[in-house]
Order: sequence, then C-alpha cells, then structure tokens
Amino acid sequence: MSIIETDSAAIESLIKAVEAADSASLLVTAMENLAATQQPAAIPTLIAALSYNNPGAAVAAVDGLIQIGEPAVDPILAQLDGHNYTARAWAIRALAGIGDPRGLVTLLGAATADFALSVRRAAAKGLGSMKWHWFPADLLEIAQEEALESLLFVAQQDDEWIVRYSAVVGLQNLVVSITHYPEWKTQIQTALDSIIAQDASWAVCARALHAQQQIQTGLTTFTQPPETIPNIDWQGILDNLYARKGVERDQVLAGDPRNYKRLTSELESSV
Repeated sequence: MSIIETDSAAIESLIKAVEAADSASLLVTAMENLAATQQPAAIPTLIAALSYNNPGAAVAAVDGLIQIGEPAVDPILAQLDGHNYTARAWAIRALAGIGDPRGLVTLLGAATADFALSVRRAAAKGLGSMKWHWFPADLLEIAQEEALESLLFVAQQDDEWIVRYSAVVGLQNLVVSITHYPEWKTQIQTALDSIIAQDASWAVCARALHAQQQIQTGLTTFTQPPETIPNIDWQGILDNLYARKGVERDQVLAGDPRNYKRLTSELESSV
C-alpha cells in the first residue's frame, strides 16, 4: 500500500471516528485528532463541526481549518451559514485566522453589518491581520482603505463593547501593514485618543491605551513568514471592493444592527 493510500485510509478512519462519537468529550477528541492531520481531505468534516452544539469541537475545527489554510478558504466561503449565527461566527473566526485575501469582502461585511455580535467580533479582529503582503500593489490601497474605514466605524460606533474592543485590536494590527499612507496612521491615533477619552467601557479604553502605547513605542510587530502565494482571482476581489465602495455609507444594510435599533425605536414610539 502506498503512502498516499495509507494517509487516505488514516484520514477516513479519523472522519469515521468523528461521525461515530457518541459523547461530547469523544467528539472533541475525535475532532482534535482529525484537525491535527492538517489535511485538505478533512475540510468538509471540520466545516460541518462548526454547526455542532459543541464549542470544544468547534474550536478544534477552527484551529484545524486555520492550519490547513488556503485550501479551506473557498469551502468555508461556500458554506457560510446565513441562518445559524453560531456556526457563522466560527466560520468567520477561521477565515480571520487564515487571513486569505479572498475572505476580505466577507469579513468587511460581517464586521460592520452582521446582527450577531460574535460574528462582528471575529471579523473585526481578523481585518487587521490579513495577509496584506499577498495583495498586488494596485489592489492594496483600496483593500486597506476599506479595512481602515470599517474598523474605525466599528471601534467607535458598535453598540457592543466586546466588538469595539476587537476592532481596536484590529486597528493596532493594521498599523503595521500601512506603509504608504502616514495619514491613515494619524487617523488611527486620533481614533484611539477619542476612544480613550469617550468610550463607555473601561475595558475598551484600556485596550485602546495599550494599542496606542504599542504603536508609539514601535512594539507592534507582525512578521509574515515566507509563503507561496496561491492563484487568486484578484479582479474578482477588486470588483467586489468597488461594488462595496459604491454603496452609500449611510445606507443601512440588511442585517445591520442599526436596523434593529431603528425598528425598536419605531415600535416604541407607536405604542
């Protein structure tokens, strides 16, 4: 039996172990064993686990998808669950951890418009640490500008403190990758000043102060390891970004939490 056949048989055995697990603990163990293989053949089972009512299994699945990396991106995007926000949050967390450019537009939309705070939180954190070094020069500017505008909006406007906290983390990480537009760094510094002075959450204020100190002392670093850039439809990403920029900034998108706030206000006023 060849090595490939042996590996294939081993993966299949681990997948069957996941399917046969009859307790929460056994499922977590089986999922951890499958994730540890870091093999693309495990992707469908790992993605399926994101919708299980088992956080331990979902964490293992997310870790496995992140380790597999680029081959997992398209399957994750294709199977984003629009109805199960818990599964969607785990999937966004995996996309954020991988940092592949193909997930950028999805992360932008999730950070600014998803009704679930867990989804917005994962997306906001991930936007700061995309694999910006993969982007061609003619696409990098618009991509980073969109990430910057989205993070500034979330950090200052989101109703949930934990989402604003994650956006501050995203802004701190984004600073490292900005090389040609010093005015963007100034925008981030100004926003952090405002957050420190005005945010209602002490946790967010403290995180913004920490981010500012790290930026000012040059301690914020994010080193990307050498990688082979896969074939990516850059034109498709650019088209989606331009389509996004064409949307009026004051338009309330479907699923935007502001939509629910307005609806609640209207209902209260009609009583």
